[in-house]
Amino acid sequence: MINNFQNKFGLTKPIVIAGPCSAESEKQTLETAHQLKKHKNLIFRAGIWKPRTRPNSFQGIGSKGLQWIQKVKEETGLKSTVEVAKAKHVELSLKHDVDILWIGARTTGNPFAMQEIADSLKGVEIPVMVKNPINPEVNLWIGAIERLLDNGIYDIAAIHRGFFTYKNSKYRNIPQWQLALDLKRKFPKLPMICDPSHITGNSNHILEIAQKAMDMSYDGLMIETHIDPKNALSDNEQQISPLELENILNKLVFRNFETDDKEFKANLKQLRIQIDDLDIELLDVLKRRMDLVEKIGVHKKENKVTILQNKRWIEMLKSRVKYGEENGLSEVFIQQLLKAIHQESIDKQNNVMNKNKR
Repeated sequence: MINNFQNKFGLTKPIVIAGPCSAESEKQTLETAHQLKKHKNLIFRAGIWKPRTRPNSFQGIGSKGLQWIQKVKEETGLKSTVEVAKAKHVELSLKHDVDILWIGARTTGNPFAMQEIADSLKGVEIPVMVKNPINPEVNLWIGAIERLLDNGIYDIAAIHRGFFTYKNSKYRNIPQWQLALDLKRKFPKLPMICDPSHITGNSNHILEIAQKAMDMSYDGLMIETHIDPKNALSDNEQQISPLELENILNKLVFRNFETDDKEFKANLKQLRIQIDDLDIELLDVLKRRMDLVEKIGVHKKENKVTILQNKRWIEMLKSRVKYGEENGLSEVFIQQLLKAIHQESIDKQNNVMNKNKR
């Protein structure tokens, strides 16, 4: 059973986890913490070990930075969290009284590393936050959490930091909100933290993503905050100053999860009935489409024609995207929808082609 660790520390929603991408010096770490301590429900974060893509990048100050984290706690009273990537990191963090551990995207995607960390935490009562893996594979995220649960770690939260994409995007990592919702459906009581810094990769878009997370009832935000972002040793483009963090938090609109307003509830109910009816209509249309797909499959089989007709598929995709955009639908949505329909169509025709071979 997953517990809500914010209750353990007396924190209320939304939680704010803020601090530098990397603890670079004792002065920088302490000054950042002191400028952040006025915020309610704030947990101080700082990277100690940094698993970087390339070896010549700044890979963190190492274990001596944990002493600075201890000083942060002593001087400010803030709770602390650091990233761990192996059992030795866990051991050192516990030794230096770190309050919460988080597991980074690269580690979440490595089942061996996850198992090592989970095993090292057996019998230890400490909250653990798990970032989504770099690639959009929700089962790796689920598996990481299950490994912790299997070792008796129940104070768990998930951190949504976006997913890598080869496509051009204004974000460093595309959100793919649906994958986070899939995780939440698997673990309904799991607290969800959004990391706008890593999703955007650019401080200019942090408010935009943070607001969307709040609108989707996330439990908190993890935002990289540095006293001198431009000169940060890692990820300087996505870090903001403590003052910028304050401005963002002040601009956020926090909405209620529900309301007792009878008129609102009545109107919402009627609109949802219409949505339900339209969903049934959509499914009926898809069923009729698949019936036609199977007839085409029979026709192809009789004439020894291949299932995939790439020219037809490209032309269809192009025309449907154009029509959809003219009607206010995004290209990304239309492509995802049509690709799912196309895959189902291929499967249907494949069944037709091989019906008598089984």
